[in-house]
Amino acid sequence: MKKYKNPKRTEWAEILARPTQSFDAIEPIVAEVFKEVSQNGDKAIKAFTKKFDGVELSHFTVSQTEMAAADASVSKELKAAIQIAKSNIESFHRAQKTTEVVLETMPGVKCWQEKRPIQKVGLYIPGGTAPLFSTILMLAIPAKLAGCEEIVLCSPPDENGNLDATIVYTAQLCGVTRIFKIGGIQAIAGMTYGTDTIPKVYKLFGPGNQYVTVAKQYATKLGVAIDMPAGPSELLVVADETANAAFVASDLLSQAEHGVDSQVVLVSTSAPFMEQVEIEIERQIQELPRKDIAKKAIENSRLIYVEDDKTALELINAYGPEHYIVCVENEDFYIDNTMNAGSVFIGNYTPESAGDYASGTNHTLPTNGYAKQYSGVNLDSFMKSMTFQKISKEGIQNIGRSVELMAEAEGLQAHKNAVTLRLKELKN
Repeated sequence: MKKYKNPKRTEWAEILARPTQSFDAIEPIVAEVFKEVSQNGDKAIKAFTKKFDGVELSHFTVSQTEMAAADASVSKELKAAIQIAKSNIESFHRAQKTTEVVLETMPGVKCWQEKRPIQKVGLYIPGGTAPLFSTILMLAIPAKLAGCEEIVLCSPPDENGNLDATIVYTAQLCGVTRIFKIGGIQAIAGMTYGTDTIPKVYKLFGPGNQYVTVAKQYATKLGVAIDMPAGPSELLVVADETANAAFVASDLLSQAEHGVDSQVVLVSTSAPFMEQVEIEIERQIQELPRKDIAKKAIENSRLIYVEDDKTALELINAYGPEHYIVCVENEDFYIDNTMNAGSVFIGNYTPESAGDYASGTNHTLPTNGYAKQYSGVNLDSFMKSMTFQKISKEGIQNIGRSVELMAEAEGLQAHKNAVTLRLKELKN
């Protein structure tokens, strides 16, 4: 990990830069895949699956036979663990439901707001070196609670052309309506355009690598909404001498093992503590099955010492971490004044892993600094707010003259006439 001591503010942007390629560098590849899928549908998706994943598929859809086999192969212990996570996630997201807002803004003018589900949503579930079945819980559960009619899931196949059994089992458990063995750019393109096999969706959800992230952004040009720009995983820990160095190191490594393009950052007001964490990282990383991945991610990562809490907080808000762990004596100062973070984990006994799996909060979060303007996935992500109004005879008489004057001032005579005609009719 690269170490910095009291870096100048002018250096912050460079120090905190993410290890990602730019949109411009990846977009030409994405554009070519989208073009081929738009023109050749399933045929193009098969070709790109063979090219990018090294798998030749005769069909994409996970069959009932495959679903039954997946259910049988997942252990009872893991099923029980998934059920606990499902229960907690359902409880937390169900609590986010709100009632309709109804108000009579003036006598005879009634306005209200209701939330309606997005009818068709697409879920992208990363596979590859780590099949993230936990992401299905985070996406399918709120989609189901919201009332989405069609929940389509795409995930990349393994070298044998299959999906991980736990992905298939969890998808069934959470109410996914269609499951496809497709990954990468071609999966996003398929759900964007729709093919003979894959339904077109209205909104795309789920994390992925840089190519998936750019593909999702590209899809927004074609009338499909996305949850957020979610790329490689990242974690920032702020810790002082009151924290446990072994715990902090384990948290940093838990994100580093996601992928070689992940990034972890430690910000500390204690130089000796930072050294302890570095030693712990070197010790713990040797024991990890995914240590080669973690080591490469650690190369992209930072240990930053600053002299005081105020400077640390300013640096954290400038970074806008996806995951953010607070292990300091003055935790209220950080919690109350952090403006930019996807999800916050507080105290020595709140590992980020808990939120990744089972505490109840959602782990689909904004990365790459987008926590400055995006929220993580929640129940409302799968819904849209619709407003309604009903105006009575009394109401149009009360509000009508104001509308006439404003429409006339903007030079929109037809707008004015729509009110004037009604007012005249009421006078007769």
